Amino acid sequence: MTGLAATGLVGTLDHEAHASARTTATPQAAPVHAASAPVSATITTAASSAVGSGPKSQLRAQLARLARELVAAGAPGVIVRVDDGHGQPLEITEQASWTRPDHRLRAGSEFRMGSNTKTMMATLVLQLVGEGKLALTDAVDTWLPGQVPNGRAITLRMLLNHTSGLFDYTEDPAVLPSIMGKNQKRWTSEQLLALGVRHDPLFAPGSSWSYSNTNYAAIGAVLEKATGKSLADLVRDRIARPLRLEHTYYAADSAWHGPHAHGYEPDAAHMPPDVPAGFRDYTGAHRDGHVDVSDNNPSWGGAAGAMVSSAYDWGRFSTALMSGKLLPAAQLAQMRTTVPIFPDQPDGPGYGLGIETVTTPCGTVWAHDGGIPGYLSTNVTDPTGRRTASVLVATEAFAEHPDAFPELAKAAKTLQTAAMCAMFDKPAPTTAPTAAPTG
Repeated sequence: MTGLAATGLVGTLDHEAHASARTTATPQAAPVHAASAPVSATITTAASSAVGSGPKSQLRAQLARLARELVAAGAPGVIVRVDDGHGQPLEITEQASWTRPDHRLRAGSEFRMGSNTKTMMATLVLQLVGEGKLALTDAVDTWLPGQVPNGRAITLRMLLNHTSGLFDYTEDPAVLPSIMGKNQKRWTSEQLLALGVRHDPLFAPGSSWSYSNTNYAAIGAVLEKATGKSLADLVRDRIARPLRLEHTYYAADSAWHGPHAHGYEPDAAHMPPDVPAGFRDYTGAHRDGHVDVSDNNPSWGGAAGAMVSSAYDWGRFSTALMSGKLLPAAQLAQMRTTVPIFPDQPDGPGYGLGIETVTTPCGTVWAHDGGIPGYLSTNVTDPTGRRTASVLVATEAFAEHPDAFPELAKAAKTLQTAAMCAMFDKPAPTTAPTAAPTG
């Protein structure tokens, strides 16, 4: 359990923490190619589209039903946004009634994006590559001399596509109090990097693939060193302002900038017994068998997971990214050059530079997802950026421990799959997608 999971889009949006267990060998010939307490019976619903009889209305009805089922299974709230590239996007919110005294969940509510942050950080790096200020072949030691063992052999590309072999800092016990909200320390990129590199590497640089948040702690430190600016300023000046993303920012502390979704985890008394002892007691206000973790400091996520955004904003970002508005063609091609996640599936799921691709029964997607306590987000786009989908769930422990929350995990996976298929104007598969093997 890492506390900053990318839940895994392989297996058609299957819940799986990359950082927990996935280490796979990269073939030499291969191209460098993240049960809760019962909810109240009343569920509040909002949908942006009027009910009709056409295919789009049928997809909306299916998504609304699945969102209700997810809340009934234990999710405090969920936001779904699907843009199929023509007409008005579908926007659906579902909210457990016991959360209403804390907030009114809306389609545009700010949300912690967890490991989706990596896509924005990779975009910043590639912008600087296009400007000649960085190179993907730069050794880490060039920018952070002496801070990363064997740093002369680890390139920026290896950090971005998780082939560096660096240990994941979120597995270090020193960060656990921050994950659980008991320590409101404001972490820096270099401090998080230092946690990861004090552990032995998992493998020689470039020889395998393993999802590690330490890679992006290093990327954050490089960005700050190369530009002399904070990550918050870089996101604001290079992405949020040019795209007019009013609810997108890098969170260096617990402050929110606008109306936001409250995120919750079960309290210790209602946490399923299979969840390990160290991850059962979150800090925050107690309500209806849950803990409101919304005001806990996410800075421990750093460049790996501290972004805040909204479903609308992230859809605009995905469209701008995939359509070439944010990156020159050469750098976008580098971002979409992937390494296989599984060595025995060279044509299967691949991880590029801060983004993942997988071919599903409904179409090929580029995407990322992320989890940070109280917030699970899945963001998907087609290769052109014209079609986008987001599913935001206001709880996250179930993604770290799916066996402890089987009904919640199944309902979330079903909704994610349906949203992705609706993006392609297709109904969800009638049979559940097969989960990918884990490492």
